[in-house]
Amino acid sequence: MSDYVRNLWYLAAWDHEVPEAGMLSRRLLDETWLIANLSDGTYAMLADRCPHRFVPLSKGRLQGDVIHCPYHGLGFDRTGACVHNPFPAPPPAHVRARAMPLVHRHRGLWFWPGDPERADPALIPDFAFVEREGMQRSRLVIQGHYELVTDNLMDLTHAEFLHVTSFGVNGSIFMGRQSVVADESGAIWNNWDMEAVNPPMWAAPMLGQGDRVDQWLHMRWHAPAAMALTVGLARAGTRRTEMVVPQMVNPHIITPETRTSSHYFYDHEATPEAEALARQVFVEEDEPMIEAAQAALGDRDFWEARPAILETDAGAIRARRRLMQLRRAETVVAA
Repeated sequence: MSDYVRNLWYLAAWDHEVPEAGMLSRRLLDETWLIANLSDGTYAMLADRCPHRFVPLSKGRLQGDVIHCPYHGLGFDRTGACVHNPFPAPPPAHVRARAMPLVHRHRGLWFWPGDPERADPALIPDFAFVEREGMQRSRLVIQGHYELVTDNLMDLTHAEFLHVTSFGVNGSIFMGRQSVVADESGAIWNNWDMEAVNPPMWAAPMLGQGDRVDQWLHMRWHAPAAMALTVGLARAGTRRTEMVVPQMVNPHIITPETRTSSHYFYDHEATPEAEALARQVFVEEDEPMIEAAQAALGDRDFWEARPAILETDAGAIRARRRLMQLRRAETVVAA
């Protein structure tokens, strides 16, 4: 059974990562792909390998929306068709580079590695909030399986231990209420709601001594690993109307690079302080734990390693089971 569900939308890159009238090469789902920014503002995605002698097309050039191979000069259009032959003969019709459906939406470039006939852009999860002003979109690579990264995000109880000085919730999650629900869009929500609890340390200066807050951490998951985190903080007893800070919503979108490494797409306010905080949370605190878990797991399947399951794992386990169902369904269809 494949490690990846194919008939889903994955995030390949933020749009700013592909230079204007330029190209980006990126490893995705164990293969290397080329994304080209075309003259009409749209994008094309081709296998970064010339079908003639297999050299990376990204080593060539993009000219007039045609990608020219650096080795023998063949040129390919956005569909992967060979449209240029430098020799006095028509372009060879049998030579074609693989192409992938690609949609530009919510400042991201989303690709569909499955049946192109099923690539409905309406199935891309709603990340419209990413388009708000004043935010910087970033990416890092974590040396861990994408489902291990999902586990980390779908169980935010680790914030009490791992993010004490950055994102810590000051013990409030121990008195919180967890709920795991699905909605009509196919999303799984892992929600934590804490009422009349001590404020997180970063919010204490905004409140009076002894003031209590209502806090909520709601994580939305869409298969395969597109997540959005909503964080709210209001004065206790105000039915969440007197906000201590504006409600925050941020993307946490994971795309497999390989079976044991993952692209992590996120955003933060476009300030040096916010960038440093994001780096502390993701690079200095989360990343070492995920990579340590991957190193300990090695090549073993997650379930074969017989992990202990806690009540707080409910959201992560629901997500893993949904992916198992989708993989099995695709295996049956393929058979």
